Amino acid sequence: MSFEMKLIEILFWTFTFIVFYTYIGYGIVLFILVKLKELLSSNPVFINQDKSVLPDITLLIPAYNEESVVAEKMKNSLDLNYPPGKLHIVWITDGTTDLTNDILKNDYPQVKVLYDSKRAGKTAAINRAIPFIDSPLIVFTDANTMLNRDAILEIAYAFENPKVGCVAGEKRIMVNEKDGAASGGEGIYWKYESFLKKLDSQLNTTIGAAGELFAIRTHLFETMEVDTLLDDFMLSMRIVLKGYKIEYCSRAYAIEGGSANINEEKKRKVRISAGGIQSIIRLRELLNFIKYPLLSFQYVSHRVLRWSITPVCLFFLLPLNVALVFVDGGLFYNLIMTLQIIFYAAALIGKYYSDRQIKNKFFYVPYYFIFMNYNVIQGFRYYLRKSKGDGTWEKAKRA
Repeated sequence: MSFEMKLIEILFWTFTFIVFYTYIGYGIVLFILVKLKELLSSNPVFINQDKSVLPDITLLIPAYNEESVVAEKMKNSLDLNYPPGKLHIVWITDGTTDLTNDILKNDYPQVKVLYDSKRAGKTAAINRAIPFIDSPLIVFTDANTMLNRDAILEIAYAFENPKVGCVAGEKRIMVNEKDGAASGGEGIYWKYESFLKKLDSQLNTTIGAAGELFAIRTHLFETMEVDTLLDDFMLSMRIVLKGYKIEYCSRAYAIEGGSANINEEKKRKVRISAGGIQSIIRLRELLNFIKYPLLSFQYVSHRVLRWSITPVCLFFLLPLNVALVFVDGGLFYNLIMTLQIIFYAAALIGKYYSDRQIKNKFFYVPYYFIFMNYNVIQGFRYYLRKSKGDGTWEKAKRA
């Protein structure tokens, strides 16, 4: 084999390892490390769960033109199990032009509404809202997500550990039988993601929180750049850089519908991917393996690879495989290429079914996997366009 083909073979196996490690291998390594830690750890710390000493908490709901879900969100918020007078509800509705503010003002006088006519994006709205909050804890949630009844209570219990600076709730996707690849694929993705988040937390710290439900100690808030695309991730990881832990709390969860269709899911994935690139640049301190050996290992394994080189490696595997088959012609590389072709064919069938709204979970998984990685690459382009813009974006419609 020539030097060039040897190089292609090295690249093929390097890229294969990166893809495998990113999506499967890290989960295996994480599981083993957690089990080893459990064997070597001391007795667990028992946290006092006395409701009489629970702190005041503010439920902060950033919203832009959410009149269709205000009543449902408020019913859900008022039904939350937390001592009367200790849960304060604040909506930040900057730029809203529909009836959201009128509904809140007329039907829910107990709620504080912060409004400015200028729309500068979610991050700018959050920055503006924080000085109006005087409770020691803030819970962030979206207007179109519903929380389980004990969510706030479980979050408060998690903060009784002084090392916890942020609590990440669990995100759950409500998938109906009629939902297509967008909802079905997103639902499967978040089940696996929740599994990894829980293991990350058990090992050291969860790597980032999801905006649907997370909480922070108010004094740890750090004003964010207004063009920030992933405000939840940036805010939570900067708290980790202050020496605190993000605790994953699966007993506190937010439920929302999946994306209305695959085009709406594409908007969301591209923005998240662009935000990932932005986060890698702005959180480059987290790439210091000498200063943060365990944290950097988790961060790179769980986030950086997904948001940068892994999708590129994935899409190079097939052409590299074809080159190896062309030169080597051996059974082994032919078999691998055949398996790759079958996988891409299954993804195309999944797209065909998705476009025609035909339910088929078997084909949705490969389709969503390819779709997800392709949109990471599209996220690079989005980031280049938005890198000098503001923090506004077109929100994806939910089912």
